[in-house]
Amino acid sequence: MKFLLTTALAVMAAASCVAKPTSISITNTNTNTNINGGANKNNEERKKFRLTNLIFEFDAIVGTVATPDQVRNGTTPAPGQPGAYGTFKFGLQPSTNTICYNITVFGVTGEYRSPAVTATHIHEAARGASGPPRIAFPNPVGDDTRRVSVGCLTGPFRTGVPGPDGRDTGEGFNVQKIVDNTTNFFADTHTVMFPLGAIRGQLERLG
Repeated sequence: MKFLLTTALAVMAAASCVAKPTSISITNTNTNTNINGGANKNNEERKKFRLTNLIFEFDAIVGTVATPDQVRNGTTPAPGQPGAYGTFKFGLQPSTNTICYNITVFGVTGEYRSPAVTATHIHEAARGASGPPRIAFPNPVGDDTRRVSVGCLTGPFRTGVPGPDGRDTGEGFNVQKIVDNTTNFFADTHTVMFPLGAIRGQLERLG
């Protein structure tokens, strides 16, 4: 099963600014997978992304539609940025501890701010709870209407945030944990006006 991850995904995300997305779709050569639907999967083949002229094989594809109403301070609802939303899509390859990402946010305004090295993250926590960042991504770039971040990262990861033991919360993290327990992770982005999160979304398996 071949999943296509190209800069064209950014174009696809741009088209969705006409209406707020209710699902995430990733196009492949055999079927269409989305967060609300499901797909016919061939378990004998590994998932593949195509990035420029290369094909990368991944064990899992995960993603979310992030919205302001999902932001939490501990387990207490916290205000996100009204009207903002975003799509977060990730391909995971635990054998090399690699994660490829396509992040597009809409209506997230102002400067980013976070105690971490960037303001866009995957955190480890169940739905409705807060938790430490495990991976920090380059912040989406653009204007106050639409911002995009696309690329790949390979561990070791560093967030710049110390955990209770004093170690960086990204230290020793492997994306296998996201493969094994996808819904125990969420993606978000933080700004000066919304330091707890402008938007947030719990991850789900897409493929």
